Amino acid sequence: MDLIWINNARYLGDYRLLLSFSNGEERIFDAKDFIASHPLFGTLKDKQAFSHFQLDGWTVSWQNGTLDIAPEYLYETGKVV
Repeated sequence: MDLIWINNARYLGDYRLLLSFSNGEERIFDAKDFIASHPLFGTLKDKQAFSHFQLDGWTVSWQNGTLDIAPEYLYETGKVV
């Protein structure tokens, strides 16, 4: 797989993000199970906290860039729109 990054992201509710990737594809990533299985992301169980993400030029991040998920993972596990 070539390098891939996120160009745009929109919160859809219920831990779901609509992600637009650098290859032109869009995918929906549901983070509910990811958050539940990764204790480091526990603060994002609060939907308000989860909805306050940023784009950092490469991927989505939370808490001023202290938490992020690799764009490759988001791409591979996201559902094609």
